[in-house]
Amino acid sequence: MTNQPAAADDVDDLLAYLRESRGFDFSGYKKSSLLRRIQHRMAQVEVSGYQEYLDLLQVDPSEFTALFNTILINVTSFFRDPEAWAVLRTRVVPALLAERSPGDPLRIWSTGCSSGQEAYSLAMLLADELGLDRYLKQVKIYATDIDDEALTQARQASYSEAALAGVSAAQRAAYFEARGDRFVFNADLRRTVIFGRNDLVQDAPISRVDLLLCRNTLMYFNSETQQRALNRFHFALVPRGVLFLGRAEMLLGRSQLFEPIDLKQRIFRRVSQRIAPPGRTEAVPVSEDEPADARLHEYAFAAGPIAQLVVSPDDTLVMQSDQAASLFGLTRRDLGRPVRELEVSYQPLALRGHIDRVLAERKPIRVSEVEFNRPGGVVQWFEVHLTPVIDGPELLGVSVVYHDVSVARALRLEIDRVNQHLESANSELQSTNEELETTNEELQSTVEELETTNEELQSTNEELETMNEELQSTNDELQIINEAVRERSAELNEANDFLESVLTAFTAGVIVVDLDLLVLAWNAAAHDLWGVRQDEAEGRHLFNLDVGLTAEVLRPLVREVLDEPDESRTALVEAVNRRGRTITVRLVCSSLRTPDGLPRGVLLAMEEVPRSG
Repeated sequence: MTNQPAAADDVDDLLAYLRESRGFDFSGYKKSSLLRRIQHRMAQVEVSGYQEYLDLLQVDPSEFTALFNTILINVTSFFRDPEAWAVLRTRVVPALLAERSPGDPLRIWSTGCSSGQEAYSLAMLLADELGLDRYLKQVKIYATDIDDEALTQARQASYSEAALAGVSAAQRAAYFEARGDRFVFNADLRRTVIFGRNDLVQDAPISRVDLLLCRNTLMYFNSETQQRALNRFHFALVPRGVLFLGRAEMLLGRSQLFEPIDLKQRIFRRVSQRIAPPGRTEAVPVSEDEPADARLHEYAFAAGPIAQLVVSPDDTLVMQSDQAASLFGLTRRDLGRPVRELEVSYQPLALRGHIDRVLAERKPIRVSEVEFNRPGGVVQWFEVHLTPVIDGPELLGVSVVYHDVSVARALRLEIDRVNQHLESANSELQSTNEELETTNEELQSTVEELETTNEELQSTNEELETMNEELQSTNDELQIINEAVRERSAELNEANDFLESVLTAFTAGVIVVDLDLLVLAWNAAAHDLWGVRQDEAEGRHLFNLDVGLTAEVLRPLVREVLDEPDESRTALVEAVNRRGRTITVRLVCSSLRTPDGLPRGVLLAMEEVPRSG
């Protein structure tokens, strides 16, 4: 519980910073919707507290643009809510045109225009109704928003094919030009649409407007801000101008400003504010006693159901009904007395001034809401009518009639109370409806974001599938190469085994060296002769091996063979075998050549020569 005031203060600090640093006052927005959108942006940037997010805004000015785009849910489309646009086309626009001369200008204001689809929808509708030439001469459309980024998109008038879903094929062909994968709005019509920034809460409205569209914008404002905006709309519209709202918006309690044209589609007409003239009360004529008996006239007057007095021009009470006598405590002895001497002259209404006015102006007057406190705490309410009694040019007196309106007043108060309760309930219902519509807009925005993300993931998946196919193809090629390598390896192994068996079959020692005199082959007979194993000899320089043949003996033979590869050399040399015994060895040195005849090494064959005797 102790964190809530601090969090509220942090929110107020954040909103104050936005107002002071950027000039955007969100105080007129519904607090719940505003906080939900701010929290949504905070979750996107992984910030948990308002103060921490305020710090982020202060160090990263670009974050304001992202926050602003999050708060303003720019969900719009061409001819959104087709039924409402059909009413606009069939009922509203023909009536507007009928009330104007053919050359009169038609001024239209589209508020909260977002990326321009609504304004361009209006242009197409009016161009269809008027014809292009007449439209270009008469129509001017003003489209405003507070989102500069959305206004920039609107001015470009370029849309994707998916954005034109609500545009008919005929309108697409007539008013759009394909450029690559985009569709650009007709340039002539585009020049009749003027985009600009306007804050409905702070900026002055555009004046002398015939048709004003404010669709799904008011629902983001609180009740007080909505009323201020509607007052501005009333000022902006010409007499009998038309207001077109969104389907979630109503004018509860504001019927003095607008009257419905089509309540279901939220289309209203501006009404002028006038004070209704006071009602008129017909004078009660006092007939003369020409055809009837005077007593009949007197008793008929006295028996009337209404409290009534007749006062002569000299302030004398001339006649009184029984209802008046009973109500105000009068008797027949009071007839002929000056009214100013009677209590009825002062309550429930001070009659003197009103009687003098009627006598002077010779016009009836009516006094409403006259309270009469009777004995016993009973309160009655009267509407008093004072009417001059005239016979030609002669003023005979004044008729004072007390109409008891207590029951009617009580019913009226009850009706007012019920209406207030109903208006409060309707306001709550409207607020709930606007909240639901706001949530729906947010959900639609989220769905569009998810659809975009899904398309990106689908594209990435297709790329991965393509890469996977390429890798699979490469893998197949590598498997083929690997199989070929295995086959070559098997063949090489067979060749090596064959060569090894050939070398082993020789009873003479065989040594093969390359041009650098590094040992390539060393057979078992060489091992038996010199005591050096194959693995010890192969890869080493011939002259570095510890064998019984000295380098001084081998070097000349090897050089001669390398210099003259066509001939082999044979020599008998003294050597020491592995047992340390001196032996005579027949040494045959031959050249190894490539198929092209180039030298590639030397083959040395050596065999011990038995000694005679």
